[in-house]
Amino acid sequence: MASISVGGNVQRKKLNKVVLAYSGGLDTSVIVPWLRENYGCEVVCFTADVGQGVQELEGLEQKAKASGACQLVVRDLQEEFVKDFIFPCLRAGAIYERKYLLGTSMARPVIAKAMVDVAKAVGADAVAHGCTGKGNDQVRFELTFFALNPELTVVVPWREWEITGREDAIEYATKHNVPVPVTKKSIYSRDRNLWHLSHEGDILEDPANEPKEDMYMMSVDPKEAPNEPEYVKIGIVEGLPVSVNGKELSPASLLTLLNEIGGKHGIGRVDMVENRLVGMKSRGVYETPGGTILFTAAQELESLTLDRETIQTKDFLALKYAELVYAGRWFDPLRDSIDAFMKEVTKTTTGSVTLKLYKGSVTVTGRESPNSLYRQDISSFESGSIYNQADAAGFIRLYGLPMRVRAMLEKGL
Repeated sequence: MASISVGGNVQRKKLNKVVLAYSGGLDTSVIVPWLRENYGCEVVCFTADVGQGVQELEGLEQKAKASGACQLVVRDLQEEFVKDFIFPCLRAGAIYERKYLLGTSMARPVIAKAMVDVAKAVGADAVAHGCTGKGNDQVRFELTFFALNPELTVVVPWREWEITGREDAIEYATKHNVPVPVTKKSIYSRDRNLWHLSHEGDILEDPANEPKEDMYMMSVDPKEAPNEPEYVKIGIVEGLPVSVNGKELSPASLLTLLNEIGGKHGIGRVDMVENRLVGMKSRGVYETPGGTILFTAAQELESLTLDRETIQTKDFLALKYAELVYAGRWFDPLRDSIDAFMKEVTKTTTGSVTLKLYKGSVTVTGRESPNSLYRQDISSFESGSIYNQADAAGFIRLYGLPMRVRAMLEKGL
């Protein structure tokens, strides 16, 4: 804990060096001098590249140092993000509350993990973030800090300072000679990474309002998508995607390509009201074009390679897996244990799935696997030597025995 309140006065302990999750926006630009003023520490700004776009990374070092930071550390985490965080969730089939493909939930732990590594490298004794007290991200950052280095002090300015809004922040920045970012402020609160783009706020705060079409950035309006469908073949090995249309790609490159293809056809738009971890409901709109394609492909291939009991158990555990990830418990031993199960049961999920993309829809047109449990000679309506239809009579009598016994009881037989 970085500060305590005694008799109404906030007492803060002295810190040596703090690693701050830094975006270059107004809030994090103001946090830099605030940390120096209130904790007497050096500030190392940290920025993770998780695929949010080069425009958000331009000029960050100058901004950070102009705000008073001693240095800026930038790490490209895109391949790690997709390989070690996105793909395990994909393999698990983790979807939160029926719709949410966990874009922000997966990104926070990879960023926080890198912050812990940077803190060790620069000799920092604390970490800080600019998350507010109403959202899920504060939990995701801090649980990761706790799990990976419980000795680090965590500083959260939004819980301590007297700044209450944008005007207060601009006034504080001006007073401390911090250049105020002159970017046009969006009416939406957005989070973008290689997996998705989320939109919250403004008219979306009323669940009755339809989103405006000009809000979307990763996908075209489905009615404006090409009039001809596009077919895409996804190659999968042991539950993880490895190729698109026969071409093997790195995890990040594969997802980037599918975002481009899916976005062109208006794929992956989701509008939902979700239950936040902190207790309130929130409405968000998500664009996940490549992710929607991959989830469809993975599920369709599993229909060939997994038996009924395994699919049902996997789906049951996928709900818990999604809850853990959403709640910031990526480094919880329970998630690790469920992940080990998912890895084991998808060892035979190897093959390819062909999908048709057309005006916002993803339709499966073909599935192939060397490990397919589907046997045409058994499933065919034609007579076969393996399946004897007469065997069904005894099976049904035994399977239906509990129902017959209950009916007999009700009828006094």
